[in-house]
Amino acid sequence: MTQEMLSDVPEDTGFATRVRNAVAWRWGTQVLAQVITWTSTFMVVRLLDPSDYGLFAMTQVMLNALAFLNGYSFATSLIQADHIDKRRIGQVFGLLLIMNSCLALAQFLLAPVAADYYGQPQVEPMLKVQAVIFLTTPFIALPSALLSRKIEFKNQGMVNLLCAVVGAGTALLLAWMGFGVWALVYAPIAMFTVKALGLTISARLLVWPVFDFRGAGDIISFGGALTLCQLFWIVQSQSDILIAGRAFDVHDLGLYAEALFVTLIITARFLPPINEVAFPAYAELHKKGKPLAAPFLRTARTVVLVTAPLYVGLALTADAAILTLFGPKWTEMAPIAAGLALAMPFFALQIVCSPATNAIGRPRIYVMSSIVGAVIFPAAFLYGISSGPIGLVHAWWIAAPGLLAATLLLTLPAIKVKFTDLVRELLPAVVGCAIMAATVTSAKLLTANLLAPIELLILAATGGVTYAAVMWFLWPNVVKETWAMLRQRDAMPTTSDPVQAPAQPG
Repeated sequence: MTQEMLSDVPEDTGFATRVRNAVAWRWGTQVLAQVITWTSTFMVVRLLDPSDYGLFAMTQVMLNALAFLNGYSFATSLIQADHIDKRRIGQVFGLLLIMNSCLALAQFLLAPVAADYYGQPQVEPMLKVQAVIFLTTPFIALPSALLSRKIEFKNQGMVNLLCAVVGAGTALLLAWMGFGVWALVYAPIAMFTVKALGLTISARLLVWPVFDFRGAGDIISFGGALTLCQLFWIVQSQSDILIAGRAFDVHDLGLYAEALFVTLIITARFLPPINEVAFPAYAELHKKGKPLAAPFLRTARTVVLVTAPLYVGLALTADAAILTLFGPKWTEMAPIAAGLALAMPFFALQIVCSPATNAIGRPRIYVMSSIVGAVIFPAAFLYGISSGPIGLVHAWWIAAPGLLAATLLLTLPAIKVKFTDLVRELLPAVVGCAIMAATVTSAKLLTANLLAPIELLILAATGGVTYAAVMWFLWPNVVKETWAMLRQRDAMPTTSDPVQAPAQPG
């Protein structure tokens, strides 16, 4: 992705080096953090029950429903603005403090209502304790925006890595000590507290909040548009649990929620770092009058090139993977995870579209695509709920491609990208996944009677080698460019021609 954002900017500006370093630190620390988180997750799920994850998922609906008002979008406006000063930073700080204090109080007061809705009394104390998360948000959102504006992700990466260690350790320790679902409650609180302290220190946030908001119209306008997008995103992303929470028992809800968590690991954990770097990088290119078509196309290609084979591989090996990593009591989750995995490549591509349109100062496009998602997903979930968890899977099969189609229809003309050019860039991944799927399906006939870990190892190796071989022999230039990007070197000579919510803990 680095080269894709750099081909329009002379090396002597230093912009290329800054983006390379940002990608390296943000992505590298994210990968290491996720290794820590996954290791803890696979240990914790063996200590807890699906019903624990069902209860936790219920609390996340309210937490995320209120989080769209947490003010992150107002902090994001500092990244896009041409000039900022202490007063403007203080105004954003003041907005964040007011909004998140109100949200913490609102969640505390609404906790009994949520418990009554689900018919689960334990949801009330869980939500009341989780309200403290909002109080950490101002000390995360503001320093994150200030660091991102400078495309400085080294300190952010190190803080995120520390958070992963704290969260994973807290969840594992409490689960082992028999705290049950409370292990899932306290772990993110510990993570957010550490993140707030770490980012505040890293950004050297020495500014007092300003509660006089005169002259902050542009901040409120830009941030308000993104806040509206967050509202629609919450409707889209939380409607499945909200609808299923009253229709499923906590066991089935836990199976679906954890399957969704597993399949969203890539899109929810690895794509946000890309968007975090892409947004300020695109914005700086746009300010210089440079087109975004080429960097967007190659970024989209890289995302699909990496995510599509992983998701197709998960769909093909779900039985062995779930049994190996989660244990026998989670085997019912396998078909749910396999089905959800097939929808995720569409979802992943859709997610990386918004940084480009936001960077050119057209957040309305993001708003419109968010509205589409807020309509398509709940409608599909309402239709599929009668068929249980698999019905929700089928809803994803309809909603994810539908949202992607609408988003591309709005995004591509705005950044002057032809649909045929996008298809050409994605073709290698599509062909590679098709050949890999055929090979792994054939191999499964020979591994059906093997132990799950051995079967998983053989199928994963077969799929990986097949996909790599297809890429190398049919599209060697694509492989070389991607490898050069990963090594932070230019894949081709530089010329003048050419995306919060509390995450589920480990």
